Amino acid sequence: MGIYYIWFDGRIIFKLIPMALIIILGLIYVTSQKPKQRYHYLTVVGLLFCILGDYLISQVFVSGLVAFLIGHIFYIFSFRQQKQAEPDKVRFIILAYALIMMTIMSIALINKGDLYLVLPVIIYTAVIALMVYTAWRTRSNWLIVGSILFLISDSILAWNRFVSDISYSSVLIMTTYYAANYFIATSLKAKS
Repeated sequence: MGIYYIWFDGRIIFKLIPMALIIILGLIYVTSQKPKQRYHYLTVVGLLFCILGDYLISQVFVSGLVAFLIGHIFYIFSFRQQKQAEPDKVRFIILAYALIMMTIMSIALINKGDLYLVLPVIIYTAVIALMVYTAWRTRSNWLIVGSILFLISDSILAWNRFVSDISYSSVLIMTTYYAANYFIATSLKAKS
């Protein structure tokens, strides 16, 4: 369905079906867990906000951004419920990346006259950077890869939308996005 949406038919239903299947996969993993932990439920709620964001972003960009922001906040709370390793040097890399993206996006938005988007984009960038960092601290390969893929997907989307066109952007955005959520859902298969 994802390939069909990306290459042949851009109707929203074909965009949502892969996420719905990923959510079902996550729910299957959660139902098989005994005992169920709070992070299981928080992750599923995060996935639900992502599918809501998928729908809303095609209608009103800021509404979709808010839905994804809430989804990332649920992911952060989910990841924080799991064992957290001590901070390491990766936090500086994530912080530097976030600051660079905030600066580039802010300048691009100001130059386009989209001042109303500057603060939401800064907040969103800070939250997704925190999500990546929190995932990193779990030391779960599923969550680390998933969160980094989410960061890549959102970075490509933001660059393509606000800075300059990227060839095959929809393919890059959607494949990394679906993969990100797949990895996050799969982290529910076993205690991370």
